[in-house]
This record gives sequence, structure tokens and C-alpha cells, in this order.
Amino acid sequence: MPPHCDSMDGPVVTAARRALAEGDLAIVLPYVPAEAEPEVATAFEQVLPIHGIGGSVGELADRWFFETVVRLHRAGEGAPYTGLKAAGQGEGPVIAVAERAIRTGSADELVRVLTEVVADQIKTRLDRVMALKQQEHGSVAAAREYVEAMLGLQVWAHKLYLAATNGPHHRR
Repeated sequence: MPPHCDSMDGPVVTAARRALAEGDLAIVLPYVPAEAEPEVATAFEQVLPIHGIGGSVGELADRWFFETVVRLHRAGEGAPYTGLKAAGQGEGPVIAVAERAIRTGSADELVRVLTEVVADQIKTRLDRVMALKQQEHGSVAAAREYVEAMLGLQVWAHKLYLAATNGPHHRR
């Protein structure tokens, strides 16, 4: 996963920020699994009074809350928590396009971007296989190069299919 859910400008921290600003825990709870709600609620109750103080103390308390929420979010994904990432990290074009699709309700740009990437990758990988195909019955080293490219295309296509047909988010 690109640095997104664990970044300071990602959706989890954005929801945690809003929850503190509005004093509404319910804003951030959808980002953590149900079993993590008590820990988030406790952290929220501890941080909320300090959040209002502002300054470096408030910022430190806010950051601890963000870290708690992101850690629990990542655990719900079955992913390790490796700390908060700085805002503005390059997560690539797809996250921003997906966010625009959600904002606008239009899938057109996202379909176009993903279709172009997949089409380009298929062509590039197949071109490599076809360029090496004549080596299929050559020396072991040459045949191995062909087999690696051929199986690489097949495995990549299979993983792409699984990713495209997998359930929402990281939960399987």
C-alpha cells in the first residue's frame, strides 16, 4: 500500500483531526475495526482536553492520538504499523484519481488511468515474451530467460486478476 492510510494527509489522520476538532469520536471510528473502538475511545477522551490547549502540548497529544488510530487501522488491515508518514508523499497518481472519483461520483478518469496502465503493462510484458520466444528451444540459459518472461506474464496477470476481483480494502 502506498503511504496513504498512514500519512499525515491520509484519510485516517484526516478523520482523526476532524474528530478532535469537532469533539465527535464517531467521525474516526469507521477507520478502525470494531474491537479497537474501546482503545480509540480511551485515547480520544485522554487527548480531547489537551487538544484544546493548543501549542506544542496539544500538537504532541494530537500526534499520539493519530498514531493510535493509524496503528489500530493498520492492525485491522493485517498490516504492520511503521509510524506516521509525512504529508505530501508521492503515492502515485491512482490514489488521487480514486479520491476524485469518490468526490465527483464519476468513474471515467479512474477507468481510463487504470486501463491505460494495464494495457501498457500487458503489451510491454507480452512483447518481451515474444522477443524471447525464439530462445525457447535454445541453450538452457536462453530458454530460462524465455521461461522467466513467459511465466512472469502469466503470474502477473493472475495476481492482477486476483487483485481486481478481491474484496474491499485489505480484508479478505
